[in-house]
Amino acid sequence: MTNAILSLKDVSLTLRGNAGPVDILKSISLNVEAGETLGLVGPSGSGKSSLLMLMGGLERATGGRIEALGQDFGTMGEDALARFRRENMGVVFQSFHLIPTMTALENVATPLELAGRRDAFERARAELEQVGLGTRIDHYPSQLSGGEQQRVALARAAAPRPKILLADEPTGNLDAANGAAIVEMLFDLGSRFGATLVLVTHATELAARCDRVIGLADGEIVPATKKAAAE
Repeated sequence: MTNAILSLKDVSLTLRGNAGPVDILKSISLNVEAGETLGLVGPSGSGKSSLLMLMGGLERATGGRIEALGQDFGTMGEDALARFRRENMGVVFQSFHLIPTMTALENVATPLELAGRRDAFERARAELEQVGLGTRIDHYPSQLSGGEQQRVALARAAAPRPKILLADEPTGNLDAANGAAIVEMLFDLGSRFGATLVLVTHATELAARCDRVIGLADGEIVPATKKAAAE
């Protein structure tokens, strides 16, 4: 009996280009269990990030069925998908995606305000303190280092207490020291809130920390491997 929090059945993604249709993902079937940490690995262009975007409802599949928490993405309009993400998902991108005209505190608090949280700024402040930015809350993204900007992005993802946490190459733009710190925080978020974590990465050492690793090649899944019991 499965306890899938994310379920994909025969999912495909085809985009139209100047030279004709391009198959990005081909008949992907995959279940992600509640509380699981799943690593998605593969060469550039294999479809990893596209698959993550489909899981987050940030991209529409052109075939198949995607369900998250029992909700069928195919039956939901854009507004409904946005509400679902806001209430149930946290997303962390390689390029941070912070709003440059907002302070760190505002970047974290604004999504909470949009969700109707009365304690938006108090919770945002607490999350920024949790990632070591308690003294930087009034700074703008341009005044923060790359590592600090990614910490803001992590705080923003964590603040709504998401059931599903999606991360796309979260250490890709960081040096080794900052990358290692972000990794620790990312896995700590999952364990603190019992969130399901799906992580796209090129870093084999990061993927090895996940409960399960799935490879992609040319838009198709390579059979999963379980993490070794002893490391």
